[in-house]
Amino acid sequence: MNNRALGHVKKSQYTLEKAARMLELEYADDAGRLAYIAGFHAALAFISLRSDKTPKTHSGTRSEFANLARHEPVIDRIYTTFLAESYKLKTFADYGIEDEAIVTLSEAQDAINLATRFVELIESLIKSAK
Repeated sequence: MNNRALGHVKKSQYTLEKAARMLELEYADDAGRLAYIAGFHAALAFISLRSDKTPKTHSGTRSEFANLARHEPVIDRIYTTFLAESYKLKTFADYGIEDEAIVTLSEAQDAINLATRFVELIESLIKSAK
């Protein structure tokens, strides 16, 4: 069992729960940011499962995930795209002040839905690796 990978999955699940609560309260920016963070930890879980690397940045994590995911047939490219696109939600939530830096409830819900599927996929890969 890969404890680091499992720890990242647990963090993803916890973060998804928080994202759902933020969406219920209609804090779309926080919900979108948390959906990205859940996906980010799912990517780290997969990286931990398949290599000894520990990326130090968000972009390094996205790049290493994309590289490793290319060799895993069950990982659809949509998850690589999700990480890049949902990072924008995090950026909007953390730094955005312009009108175009607004996260809608619909965008946040879509991000949570995709992050949930991503986390479930990575969790199943970890379980099958035991």
